[in-house]
Amino acid sequence: MSDSSNNTRIAKNTVLLYIRTFLVMLITLYTSRVILRILGIDDFGIYQVVGGVVAIFSIISGALTVSISRYITFEIGTGNKEKLHTIFSTSVIIQIILALIILCVSEYPAIWFVKHKMTIAMDMVTTTIWVFQFSLLTFCVNLISIPYTACIIAHERMKAYAYISIIEVMMKLGVCYAILLSPFDLLVSYAALMCLTSIVIRIIYSIYCKRHFKECSGKTVFEKGLFKELIEFSGWSFFSNSASIVNQQGVTMLMNVYFGLTVNTARGLAMQVENGVLQFVTNFTTAINPQITKSYAAGELTEMYKLVCRGAKFSSYAMFLMAIPLIFEMRPVLTFWLGKVPSYTVIFAQLSLIMGLLDCMGSSGYTACIATGKLKKYALIITTIGYTEFVGTWVLYKFGAPVVSTYYLFIAVKFAVNIARMFLLKSMVGLPIDMYISQVFKPVILVALLSLAIPYVIVYSISQSSLRICLTVVSSILSVSLAAYYVGMTRGEQNMIKSMLMKKISRINL
Repeated sequence: MSDSSNNTRIAKNTVLLYIRTFLVMLITLYTSRVILRILGIDDFGIYQVVGGVVAIFSIISGALTVSISRYITFEIGTGNKEKLHTIFSTSVIIQIILALIILCVSEYPAIWFVKHKMTIAMDMVTTTIWVFQFSLLTFCVNLISIPYTACIIAHERMKAYAYISIIEVMMKLGVCYAILLSPFDLLVSYAALMCLTSIVIRIIYSIYCKRHFKECSGKTVFEKGLFKELIEFSGWSFFSNSASIVNQQGVTMLMNVYFGLTVNTARGLAMQVENGVLQFVTNFTTAINPQITKSYAAGELTEMYKLVCRGAKFSSYAMFLMAIPLIFEMRPVLTFWLGKVPSYTVIFAQLSLIMGLLDCMGSSGYTACIATGKLKKYALIITTIGYTEFVGTWVLYKFGAPVVSTYYLFIAVKFAVNIARMFLLKSMVGLPIDMYISQVFKPVILVALLSLAIPYVIVYSISQSSLRICLTVVSSILSVSLAAYYVGMTRGEQNMIKSMLMKKISRINL
């Protein structure tokens, strides 16, 4: 497939995903405000902590997700349809078995944590346990949906992915108002209806995939050899993903133990801000990642190198567009969104976006590494560095450090991970270090510095007002766009952008 054809497909899929993300984020921000108002700070904080307990199991599911996505995308790249069906069928069976195991083994330790470790009122223990039950069931339903989602993304059917996501978020919007009619506890009702939403979306994914992809229908096949291969790959992926989940959810629980529910609410809201912004960025990586794996499967390494560097660079620029104005104007934005802003939410959200900026540079490189099917070296190095976030936070809190100190530690560790990943790309797929520095690190740093200058001057020379917010947003977008185009892109990338814009303009004129 030609480079032009790949660029067109990536651009088209990215646009579809941006439209999807804009609608999803708009509704999600609104529903978060409504849910916070309906449930209150304490109940909202409980839901965040219980979600963290359940999410610990996603260490396992995340590992299998990576494995399934890699194997399905790889086989699409090789064109082996028979093996593709076997991979999908075996993956579904694995996910069902895993879901049943998690349901059986999770009850006692999770309930013990709720009763003996969570900082909650005694009259909320039963409610919290019910919320845990529904949250766990929701997790297991989502777990079984993974092979179907992986197929849609691997086949690059982003329109279907976008439509189903919009249906899901519209259902969640309906949940916000449905709980007001519930005769039961509001928090329990919310968890139950969110579970029902997941079940409906799971059914929609299943119907779509069976109608459009041959590998998703037909006789169920289970291959022991493939099962062992997936489990072996998942073992290292499990080790690699465990750091991310332990750092994210483990720190949430540490905050609850040392600082209480109000801090959990602030962290939950900050994570929603970060995830909302990252959704815009991951649209590009979601569109480009299948091409990276398929290029490796076809032996087109030069094309893969271009895609890896372009993915890291362009996702960083997309993150700048969203993050820079938000970092400077976080307080008025949160006030407009939430009305009353819980303590620590502003600083948590600002630092979370800086962490997100560092994460953006690694997604396409990670995809290239897992495309090889050999994760041992990657997992040992990256995960060992990553675990210092949780361990370091525990030590900091133990010795009385302020709650915000964990974010500064996270930023330092994520920077170290990016450096390590650059060397791993060289050893695992042969991507030259000087190529990665010149095509990713250098332009991203230059664009960041140039983009910050004008918004910084505006924020620190004009008092807070609607005018200042407008000036900050406009100057940030213009600064990032101009710096990215003239300083952060190669001549070929500039021509590609020009060509795409001219096509869009010509269609409008017609």
